Amino acid sequence: MNDTLNSATTPRPSRFVEKLLADRHSIPLSIALHLVPGALIVAVYAFIGAPISRAVGAPIFAAWAIALMIVLFPLLFGLLWLGKQKTGKYTLRGGVLHYRDKPFSRGKITLIGIGFLLYMFIVSLSLAPLDTWTYDTFFTWVTFEGSGASGTTYLDAYSKDTIITTMLIFGAFTGFILPLIEEYYFRGFLLPRLPQLGRWAPLFNTVLFSIYHFWAIWTVPSKIIFLLPGVWFVWGKHDIRASIWMHPGSAALATVLGTTAYMLGLM
Repeated sequence: MNDTLNSATTPRPSRFVEKLLADRHSIPLSIALHLVPGALIVAVYAFIGAPISRAVGAPIFAAWAIALMIVLFPLLFGLLWLGKQKTGKYTLRGGVLHYRDKPFSRGKITLIGIGFLLYMFIVSLSLAPLDTWTYDTFFTWVTFEGSGASGTTYLDAYSKDTIITTMLIFGAFTGFILPLIEEYYFRGFLLPRLPQLGRWAPLFNTVLFSIYHFWAIWTVPSKIIFLLPGVWFVWGKHDIRASIWMHPGSAALATVLGTTAYMLGLM
């Protein structure tokens, strides 16, 4: 009787929600869900982030951080909202995020995660010349303020105090929180819903995630190289903790080391 009453009073999710929470996304839908957030980030940067950063005299890095926050935090809320439509409460469970099976012990996944973290950190740095070549060869026409082959171009021409203040304000967001949201969305929500691609799903997801970074489109080749092993592991082992260690973990390491080195005058 109670089960009948609960099923009668709990509204059935709309067709839109059911389509998003389905076990399989169509390829066109998946492409859109991968790339539209990146396009929105560029738009928010142009119309909100950049004007704010220029008005207060902050490095353009702040403009991109603002744009990412404005788009990715609602994206996270959207995932929680999907959980509410399914379970009645805001949650990432209830079939929203997958790859939470935790097939490895905490100790083992920590070791695996640290390995991926170091891999991504080291390989991404070693591939900087590839980014430079790709930018200089194909993308010098990109006119975003601060765009360029160097990973710190967006900080150039500002005082040391201004740069440090900006990095301290936004570092926790760009260095961990926002990459974590990206992992939840791209690896926990989108990747598992491509069963029709079989072994091609990790590559599909990695390529589109790399292109999603429209604001640094010249880094697509290097991103594919240093992201694919972790994405493949998550897809094969159903444990999103590996890519959380890899992506937000390496971003946090780079942010801490970079900010510290800059404060000490080492860069």
